[in-house]
Amino acid sequence: MRVFTTISTDLCYRHMKKSFGILLFRRSAQLEFLLVHPGGPFWKNKHDHTWSIPKGEGAGDEDPLTTAKREFEEEVGPLPAGDLIELEPIVQKGNKKVYCWAVAGDFDPSNLKSNVFDFEWPPKSGKFISIPEVDEARWFNYQEAATHINERQKRLLEELIQVLG
Repeated sequence: MRVFTTISTDLCYRHMKKSFGILLFRRSAQLEFLLVHPGGPFWKNKHDHTWSIPKGEGAGDEDPLTTAKREFEEEVGPLPAGDLIELEPIVQKGNKKVYCWAVAGDFDPSNLKSNVFDFEWPPKSGKFISIPEVDEARWFNYQEAATHINERQKRLLEELIQVLG
């Protein structure tokens, strides 16, 4: 039975969805992280554990880091230049493996430029609305970020804090 569990777990990880993102951080009086809030009516009044790093799935055989940079630019805007720090991947609920790179930089959230997509709303109504992939970006210190970020992504913040010392 144990062998079966190991084999099925390995197969599960091989076939899970993968997402690639960038964690932008800055140091002012304290370390801060840029997080984004998903757009659309479902997420409108939800804030605890709904914010995320800007991320998305790759297109075919696109390089993971290229995907992460593209997703940042599609959801937020231009990616600041800087040395990238590769963080350990995490697994989110729903079996999505998230790969992340961190970079120091600054961004003015009022300059948010998210792409939009068509979304059926209300569900099964046949009516579609255009919504932004991300409706808000905001800087958070660790304590605030830990309350707002997707629970599984919190580990990315913790690892970055350790790496930076």
